[in-house]
Amino acid sequence: MSRRVSARAAVALVADPGGFHELPVPDGTYAPDGPLSWEGYDDARARATARTGESESVVCGTAVLGGTRAVLISFEFGFLGGSLGERTGDRLEAAHAYARERRLPVVALVATGGSRMQEGMRALTQLQRVARESALTRAAGLPQLAVVRDPVTGGGWATLGAGADVILALPSAQIGFAGSRVRPPDADPSAYTAEAQFAVGAIDAVVPEPDLRETLADWLALLTDGVGVAESGTTAPGEGGVGLPAPPPHALGRTDLPGTGWDAVVRARAAERPRATAYLDAYFTRRVTVSGDRAGGTDDGMLCGFGTHDGRTVAFAAQCGTATRPAGYRTAARLIRLAGRLNLPVLTLVDTPGAANDAAAERSGAGAAIADLFAAVAECPVPVTTLVIGEGGSGGALALAAPGNTWATPDSYFSVIAPEPAAAILKRPSEDVRRTADQLRPRPQDLVDLGVVRGIVPGS
Repeated sequence: MSRRVSARAAVALVADPGGFHELPVPDGTYAPDGPLSWEGYDDARARATARTGESESVVCGTAVLGGTRAVLISFEFGFLGGSLGERTGDRLEAAHAYARERRLPVVALVATGGSRMQEGMRALTQLQRVARESALTRAAGLPQLAVVRDPVTGGGWATLGAGADVILALPSAQIGFAGSRVRPPDADPSAYTAEAQFAVGAIDAVVPEPDLRETLADWLALLTDGVGVAESGTTAPGEGGVGLPAPPPHALGRTDLPGTGWDAVVRARAAERPRATAYLDAYFTRRVTVSGDRAGGTDDGMLCGFGTHDGRTVAFAAQCGTATRPAGYRTAARLIRLAGRLNLPVLTLVDTPGAANDAAAERSGAGAAIADLFAAVAECPVPVTTLVIGEGGSGGALALAAPGNTWATPDSYFSVIAPEPAAAILKRPSEDVRRTADQLRPRPQDLVDLGVVRGIVPGS
């Protein structure tokens, strides 16, 4: 699909055979040569129809993808560059309304150059229309996925593409707000590719065409697990009014408890201690990952996504033992808010010496990113479960922790700050670090006594 296939060929690449049913086309005609009386516009549309067999730049219908029914929106780039005009807006609005009425996810297979020049501002305002429909579908608790084909630029990228909950892209697809004919002459073309957008956190994955059908099916099955779940009463933010909380994973490392505070720190820092990937592998039978903060950054030290545990979908955000960067906090907040909208419980794994505190982190808004994650957890309408699996260093760790539903493994610790900087703050010599660690009471059993965690999880 990375080549410019037709809208219907794109549908055939992702949908189960024989399952696509086109939605009725909304009534609507153009004045002669469109709203601007653009000379030759009627002829251009007629030629586009003769070339593609389509009457507009988008085809909308329902299909089954790996067993999950969805509304499919597929762009026909051969029709005036897949551009958005008023009649395109009619079809997109009707598709979203149909999805909300029938509680279906929306999958957009996007290939567009943006707004249609021949309709001027009437075409540009379709972006507002599309954004409103997307917002209504989001508010209805329905997932929206975008598959970015080639190319996707302008307002099409800034609404249907970048505005989706999950964004997949085909290799080497051209992606960017600025199309190839309006960029600065010295612009690096490699910056406008799927791979470049993935590197800066704008899309979740680059998926080869042979893997796209299965990948989309996995995403849809996972994200629709909470659709239609009835809310059980009214609860305060963060308490979880829908469904049961995810159970904490079993401990994978040592099961004996540390003797001193310093022992707890040493054990949590041990190279052989199981890390987040080991816990996620043991907990989930399958999982997919989201990537990036949608603000220009990624953090390999924060793994986020959705997986299947005991037959139901659980969202996860897991620190990997490194200092967490602002992009990591923003990605986790995005994940938690998406899980809340889709009625899916959340599991977080805490393992960080603390937030990254270098100059680059400060310039990237470390404080604001951490504050936003605190807010996302506090406001989350679904249950959040946390397991501390290693280091729990200060607010950089606490931001990911669930108030009232945090657990600890025997080889973890949680502290107001790591013992070395604590000693430095207290103006103590380096030989007092161990004593400081003991005074901080960071052991798992101390955390239970202090009421900071609910309990210590057993081994598997």
